[in-house]
Amino acid sequence: MNIFKKTIISVFASLFIIGSVNADQIKIGTEGAYPPWNSKDASGNLIGFEVELANELCAIMKHECTIVEQDWDGMIPALLMRKYDAIMAGMSITDERLKTINFSQGYADEVASLAVIKGSDLEGMDTPEGINLSLGGSEVKKALKTITSALAGKTVCTQTGTIHQNFLESGDVGSVNVRTYKTQDEVNLDLTAGRCDVALAAAVAFTDYADKSGEAVVLVGPTLSGGAFGNGVGVGIRKGGDDAIGKRDAQLLKDFNKAIDKARKDGIISKLAIKHFGFDASM
Repeated sequence: MNIFKKTIISVFASLFIIGSVNADQIKIGTEGAYPPWNSKDASGNLIGFEVELANELCAIMKHECTIVEQDWDGMIPALLMRKYDAIMAGMSITDERLKTINFSQGYADEVASLAVIKGSDLEGMDTPEGINLSLGGSEVKKALKTITSALAGKTVCTQTGTIHQNFLESGDVGSVNVRTYKTQDEVNLDLTAGRCDVALAAAVAFTDYADKSGEAVVLVGPTLSGGAFGNGVGVGIRKGGDDAIGKRDAQLLKDFNKAIDKARKDGIISKLAIKHFGFDASM
């Protein structure tokens, strides 16, 4: 193949890549099974805090957005395979995830909590209201010791591939009998069915379920943040590269950060958080 032909092919290839990357059209992946962060209504439409926030951010960025559903355990792999451009799925910003993808600044806090069925012997656990594992100190150590003792011999249920599973398997609360599930709905159902002694997830995931189902699910122990629980929830985006899509990913990260700044300043995030969570979870 001569140099002229090689050049023509190279130009057409570049045009094809650039033409396939429309900066104004992006896809956002969400789970659709983690209310009130994201879920589906009776007609199968995606709803929830992050679905509404995604639409607000896209309007600010002047992007035309499509929100698509993706199972949690395939969320990051599908992003890397370029099935969509960003993740908004209650995904906490952790050091481990940052090895693989980038995150925008956080747009909401996600404190975790243990939950049991009312009447459990774990009710009334004597701990502080909330602990941030990143702070350390005697109060954190005391709370972790209490939780370790409370969970000994118990079956703790949680969603697979989450910060909650990471915490339970971190050793911070000893050796725990962990049972994992594909979705939070399955965790909730087995907790109420008595197949779990206690469960761990975002506190709002349990309160939302209790409110909507009428089940006697109650939070116990302290709310948990920091450490294995990360630094808030952000938009997951591929790490930028030198090709057209990589450069677009780098720009998209900047766009999301600017849009989150504006949405926070304008009170949009606070308003949506209060609507869906019952309190202001904005960062």
